[in-house]
Amino acid sequence: MQKQKLILIGGGGHAKVCIDVIEQTNQYDILGILDRSDLINTSVLGYQIIGTDKDILKYVQDGCEFLVTVGQIKTAKIRKRIFDLLLQYNAPLATIISPRSCVSKYSKIERGTIVMHNVVVNAGARIAENCILNTGCDIEHDAVIGPHTHISTYAVVNGDCNIGAEVFVGSNATISNQINIGDEIIIGSGAVVTKNINQKGTYVGSPVKKIS
Repeated sequence: MQKQKLILIGGGGHAKVCIDVIEQTNQYDILGILDRSDLINTSVLGYQIIGTDKDILKYVQDGCEFLVTVGQIKTAKIRKRIFDLLLQYNAPLATIISPRSCVSKYSKIERGTIVMHNVVVNAGARIAENCILNTGCDIEHDAVIGPHTHISTYAVVNGDCNIGAEVFVGSNATISNQINIGDEIIIGSGAVVTKNINQKGTYVGSPVKKIS
């Protein structure tokens, strides 16, 4: 079976984890990585940086799919900018699901999202475009994750939650059942969210308090 050609955009630490997951799917042939011009001809885990985002159209015409492999902690702006650029070029976007994850057939995962090792996505959950479900996180039944959102390592989003766009949920954070979190909000590592959050900012602690 011929593998689908894939181009990654972003060659930092997050890309390394993405590469490991992509290799284990055994579905893609990674042709290379697009990043800054000064990084061309360097490599990440043996995959060469072959150009910049100005080269996207060339690889679209070559039949490649794409994945945004820039990481996201404080803001999703870079990931969103690249994603929007790919849409402008009508670039096909890969959806990557680790074979070591547990994803319900009754869930829905949109294009451009990556599901890392040991992630659980339960029945009725809906994951929007260009999300990161990082190692070991748990998305429970009927939860909704908005576009360009990063659920970090071992975070738990409980049932019937609604998480907005461009949100970051830190490692080991817990979002209680039926909680709504608005757009562009940062939830710190280990935080516990028991009430809805609508105002943009950074929230930490147990229970969470707004710090900025």
